[in-house]
Amino acid sequence: MSTTNGQEPLDELDARLLLLLSDEPRLPVLECSRRLGVARGTVQARMDRMIHYGMLRGFPPELDLAAVGYGLTAFAVLEIAQGQRGSVAEQLAAIDEVCEVHATTGQGDLFVRMVARSNDDLQRVIDRVVAVTGVLRTSTSIALSTPVPPRVRPLLERLADSE
Repeated sequence: MSTTNGQEPLDELDARLLLLLSDEPRLPVLECSRRLGVARGTVQARMDRMIHYGMLRGFPPELDLAAVGYGLTAFAVLEIAQGQRGSVAEQLAAIDEVCEVHATTGQGDLFVRMVARSNDDLQRVIDRVVAVTGVLRTSTSIALSTPVPPRVRPLLERLADSE
């Protein structure tokens, strides 16, 4: 079975490797191979393949944005002028507080996650978003809490246990 972009999907060993690296991102390849009971070359080849196909994009630190001063998270649904998605996305990427932008179906065209230091700071960020050329209308909601944070672990655990 292959994925829609042509490469083989993750298998049980890939999932176990990713779970190991999720728990300890600075673990050397040799130690990964020892813990997984496979050759060092096997681990390196798996990592190289996942990087090549864009499945594994790196090991950045996971930051608690509230702890570094950005305690307010908001989401905005943007309606944009037809044919302006690329330009609008580029302008949004220039706003430091914009963390993610997703092109969507349904109501609105883009879904934006942004952070701010306070309500006043959020107003400043929203004003910058609204000023982006091509943005026609926005609807913003403030996140009160994050009961389920971004995660991939359950998917990896299912894959790791599948064989």
